[in-house]
Amino acid sequence: MMRIPDSEFQQRVGKVQEIMKQEGFDILLSYGNEAEPQFVRYFSDYWPSFETAAVLIPKTGKPMLLIGPESYTYASDRSRIPDIRLMKAFRESSEPEYPGKQLDTFASVFHECMGDTCIRKIGIAGFPLLTIGIYNDLMENLKPYGSVSVVKADHVVSAIRMIKTENELACMRKAAEITKKTMDYVMENVHVGMTETQVVGLALGKMHELGAERESYPLWVLTGTGSDQAISRPRQKVIKPGDLTFFQFGARYEGYASSIGRPVIFGKATDSQKRLIEAGYTIQEDMLSFVKAGVPARDVAIRHKEIVKKLGMEDHYLYGPFHGNGLMEGEAPWVETDSDYLLKENMTFCSDIFLGSHQTQVGLRIEDVIRITVDGCENLTNYPRRLFEII
Repeated sequence: MMRIPDSEFQQRVGKVQEIMKQEGFDILLSYGNEAEPQFVRYFSDYWPSFETAAVLIPKTGKPMLLIGPESYTYASDRSRIPDIRLMKAFRESSEPEYPGKQLDTFASVFHECMGDTCIRKIGIAGFPLLTIGIYNDLMENLKPYGSVSVVKADHVVSAIRMIKTENELACMRKAAEITKKTMDYVMENVHVGMTETQVVGLALGKMHELGAERESYPLWVLTGTGSDQAISRPRQKVIKPGDLTFFQFGARYEGYASSIGRPVIFGKATDSQKRLIEAGYTIQEDMLSFVKAGVPARDVAIRHKEIVKKLGMEDHYLYGPFHGNGLMEGEAPWVETDSDYLLKENMTFCSDIFLGSHQTQVGLRIEDVIRITVDGCENLTNYPRRLFEII
């Protein structure tokens, strides 16, 4: 079984502490929830359920895992951080009071890790996820420290997350393998008359059978009218003969996400369906042939827009062509026309080509997971790019 070793979790803390010192942070709170656990799981391997959580990292010393009042036995079974503290601030959203239960506060855990040291700057990674209730509780507990700057610090963690280690890549390759086999299984067993939710059920059951811990994101299948939805959920809509249907599946293994998106025609493809599918494959193939370490991300996004225009698909364009992939299917960095960084070896992305027409209400996504290399890219999922017709 592939697994990130304890030593690598410890190295992550050490790396982020170096950045904290450079940027003047006294404390980093790396926050996450059930839907977006990455900032917590990256340092602790803990994935909160119902409740939320954070990893408290001082500029020197050992980290703490901060969790809600009900999750101690769960967290102690999974966490790579031995020091765990229970806090009311991270309780579930129904807000039970837990009368009589002794719980820590931000003030108590800050004093425990910092002593009488003055706190002047706190960074929060996962800042966009933070609830107003937790933020208010944090600010109330900081009053005794006087003037403390509390700032968004997602970049502090993203700076080290963007370049994957060999252990991370091994987990990602395993997730990709499970996703490919899941897609194969669905292709072999799907048929006209099934609902979108039933197709998703095929995928979920198979990926768990193959060893996935969970799906990478809420899976979806869209058939016929309405398949122009870039983000969606499966409906009780029945697949009919002639439908263009796109499958969007991804398995998660040891925290690491994978994803494959492919269109399928139930019957013989029409000329317009072929044109749309061929455009998607052409765009993805061009993008994969262009990327390598040292290429400006901005140039990739500009090239993407140019080829979409050349193929006459401007009215189908929404975004693209890459976004980061790792502990989340969609994580920093995105590749956009205003990006100001260079691609680097062992950055990992979803090659995500979405084409959707709101006029016809038909669309598709071609998606694979890749690793940037010195001379190109490694396609971890590398699912066939061909016309899938199920007769």
